[in-house]
Amino acid sequence: MAEDIFKIGPAGHKKRLTALLRDNARRHRLSEVFSDFCEVAALAISNAVDIPQFKEREARYLAIVGRYEREEVERFPAMLAALTAWMECVGMADCLGELFMSLDLGDGFKGQFFTPYEVSRLMAGLTLGQDVRSQVESQGYIRLSEPTCGAGGMAIAFADALQEQQLNYQQCLHVTAQDIDRTAVHMTYLQLSLLHVPAVVILGNTLAMEVRERWYTPAHIMGGWGARLRSRNAHVAAPQILEVVPPADAMAEEGAAVWKAAPAALDQLALF
Repeated sequence: MAEDIFKIGPAGHKKRLTALLRDNARRHRLSEVFSDFCEVAALAISNAVDIPQFKEREARYLAIVGRYEREEVERFPAMLAALTAWMECVGMADCLGELFMSLDLGDGFKGQFFTPYEVSRLMAGLTLGQDVRSQVESQGYIRLSEPTCGAGGMAIAFADALQEQQLNYQQCLHVTAQDIDRTAVHMTYLQLSLLHVPAVVILGNTLAMEVRERWYTPAHIMGGWGARLRSRNAHVAAPQILEVVPPADAMAEEGAAVWKAAPAALDQLALF
């Protein structure tokens, strides 16, 4: 007989996940176990949908579990089950961010601190406002760019705010999230994947426009969001490009110097 995850409740699943992490921390640092759990779970999800990156990521998965004993490896799926049950019970929330802070990893692990979900939720509601429905109806969907995503709390909060307005975030929201920290990327990817949020999570320095890795959530791949985004980008760019190209008589009158500026403008449009 399957256990009633709702009877156990969010606190019970959080307690179970914490205990499993600590069990694996007997021979390893707790911060290392937490990071490895987030990564192997992210790799397992990615490898089920992102075929082009399967070979490299499967090798990475095997390298990580190779550092653990058999009994320890078997705890990782149990951790993922506990996290999934926790998120199922609590609904929209930054569970991994909360767990990270409750384990006191914020002080010892790169000095990271994650914004409480309640604050993110307030900010998301204020940012979206009440006219978001008209934007969705006119454009088909909205996009969220999160340059320092942490555990993905702000992206989850935006999805939560859309859901409160009776909008299906799985259909009308696409997220591009980025962070310079690998564990933060895995945390974000894992939570957005479990919540079925269409997203691309990028590992790299946002300020330097650096992209080292791209993680596509199952919702992004299964929903055909790559094509949807390209279609909108082409639609938006086309009128701007046409404005750059002068008519033949204008070229003759204004001379070659004017026309030489057009390629630079095109490059600028292509960049954005």
